[in-house]
Amino acid sequence: MENEEQAAIRRVLAGDRDAYRVLMERHLPAVLRLTSRITGSPVDAEEAAQEAFLRAYNKLPEFREQAAFGTWVYRIAMNCSLNLVERRSRDLSWTAVALDGEAGTENLAVSHGQTPEAALLDREAISQRERAMCSLTPMERTAFVLRHMEDQSMGVIAEALGVPVNSAKQAVFRAVGKLRRALSPARAVASRPISAVVLAKETR
Repeated sequence: MENEEQAAIRRVLAGDRDAYRVLMERHLPAVLRLTSRITGSPVDAEEAAQEAFLRAYNKLPEFREQAAFGTWVYRIAMNCSLNLVERRSRDLSWTAVALDGEAGTENLAVSHGQTPEAALLDREAISQRERAMCSLTPMERTAFVLRHMEDQSMGVIAEALGVPVNSAKQAVFRAVGKLRRALSPARAVASRPISAVVLAKETR
């Protein structure tokens, strides 16, 4: 951990609450990216991120200084996001929005010179992807996001989910299988590889 972060943590522990802003400003973008991908909602992403930093602040006396603060708060954010998704899944009135928002739409664009027909197919592919992600259970969605979008190890995923490594692997496998089945019609219609609707990468 960098000296600046170590110094900020020491100041916080000494009673300087404003010093915590240094840690938040440095790690908020990565935490928000993670919470956005897991929750699929900008509003819920902000709520999970705020909860993660609040928990980290309250638990800062337990933080081991030789560890990396970024990794620590990142894992807390995983748990906060998963808990929020599980709560939302019990609320039938809640519907997640696009997983990646506008950035995801830009990433899925084939070219800036698309024909109207190609643009329509891309929008349909995005819609198919969003519906497919909503079909996953909270555990499957979180496992898939952490593995295929955040490049986390199975050990980290298992710890975040609170399950054995084999169970985490099975959650990723189930998620990939469901997404493939759900997205295969879009692939047939678009006549393009499934990478156009973002499966990120195969399970390793």
